[in-house]
Amino acid sequence: MVFSSLVFLFVFLVIHLIVYALVGERWHNVVLLVSSLIFYSWGGPQFLLLLVGDTFASWLFALLIERADTPARKRLFLIGECVVLLGILGVFKYLTWILGNFQGLFGVPELIPQIILPIGISFYTFQLISYVVDVYRGEIHAQPSFGKLLLYSSLFHQCIAGPIVRYETVQNEIDQRRPSRTDIYYGVRRFCIGLAKKAVLANSCAAVADTLLPIGDGGVFTQVTTGYWLGMLFFALQIYLDFSAYSDMAIGMGRMVGFHYLENFNYPYQCTSVQDFWRRWHISLSSFFRDYVYIPLGGSRCSRAQYVRNILIVWFLTGMWHGASWNYILWGLYFAAFLLLEKFVIRDRMPRALAHVYALVVVYFGWVLFHFENFAEMGCVFAGIFGLAGNGFTSMEVGTLFMQNIFLLIFCCIACTNLGQRIHRALFNAAKHNHTALVVYSVTEAITPAILLLLAVIALAGASYNPFIYFQF
Repeated sequence: MVFSSLVFLFVFLVIHLIVYALVGERWHNVVLLVSSLIFYSWGGPQFLLLLVGDTFASWLFALLIERADTPARKRLFLIGECVVLLGILGVFKYLTWILGNFQGLFGVPELIPQIILPIGISFYTFQLISYVVDVYRGEIHAQPSFGKLLLYSSLFHQCIAGPIVRYETVQNEIDQRRPSRTDIYYGVRRFCIGLAKKAVLANSCAAVADTLLPIGDGGVFTQVTTGYWLGMLFFALQIYLDFSAYSDMAIGMGRMVGFHYLENFNYPYQCTSVQDFWRRWHISLSSFFRDYVYIPLGGSRCSRAQYVRNILIVWFLTGMWHGASWNYILWGLYFAAFLLLEKFVIRDRMPRALAHVYALVVVYFGWVLFHFENFAEMGCVFAGIFGLAGNGFTSMEVGTLFMQNIFLLIFCCIACTNLGQRIHRALFNAAKHNHTALVVYSVTEAITPAILLLLAVIALAGASYNPFIYFQF
């Protein structure tokens, strides 16, 4: 089950919120936990055992660390936690890929097991590791209740697609939370924004990108140059709108019941450098690698050679985290190379406008590495972008598709900026002093969630429905 499904919207979420509102405050965590376990087991009850097992191991190791009487024993329990959780993650996410590489190189093994990847395993694994490491560092106390730690690791708001929520962010709210009417309204509004972003914008972008650059059927090799450029542009828009939409919905649902999850995206396409992009993109993942890998390795307070090593390790792992395929590792190292270039060569020497263009170009080509696991397809797209694929510059099909989706493209580009946020803030400030602005602000605030929800439902019900196609030239 995913957030952007009618079953989730009108069955699961409605029942969950009604039950949550009807029971007493002392039962809120029980309702949340039961709902989360049902939600997670929807795609396969067997994976629920894995989530519960990982959480139990983390609960136990954290208690052992807190009760250990020597630093050596604390360190031993921390290593045990990392071995267990990363070992399980490695088996489910990387074993098939590793054995496939061995088979390609050495011809063994003859048979490679096809292991199904449990949903959300990367997210809750990192959350639980961060929890135990923070206990080891003395930054938080171990949670004595296994049920409350299981609630933290399984919260259906964010256990599938993030953000990676630190235990310290929600530890007090697990026990004490009372959402105000403002919290509830903000949560509903934020959820509807994310839902519309996913159902109307991201899904429409995905349809165009898949039409222009179909993976696996050879269509990539026959595309024209403008088709490559347009297809990758729609993919770049899709991946941001899709991923940030899930974070919006998670933050919104959390706020409805009193949890304040941290922001996970901050308009990354407004960046002025690769480093700035990664300060804005998937913030919870970047901060995880910064706090639990980069800084323990020495961060930037070390020699140049060690700094380069630290960057390469972090970005190798960042690539690996995204998927078991060489293209993700290449994608991670690609960004590592540009981060090193900015550190030692560029050094903020570009004018702001040029720096923005440079960063977007780097990110754009990075998405080619990310999108194509097949290196032949990837090479063809790179060649095609520079007009070297031999298929011509443009075609009537690409031109027609562009004209059909021009308003979608414009609206998605605007949605990737903070223009809407700035207009909302300006209207809010004006409403404090002007009666007309107050009326406009009040009306828009009242109807915006309903309109967004309606558009999202229409899009989900129509599957491939694209409202922008009716506004073509």
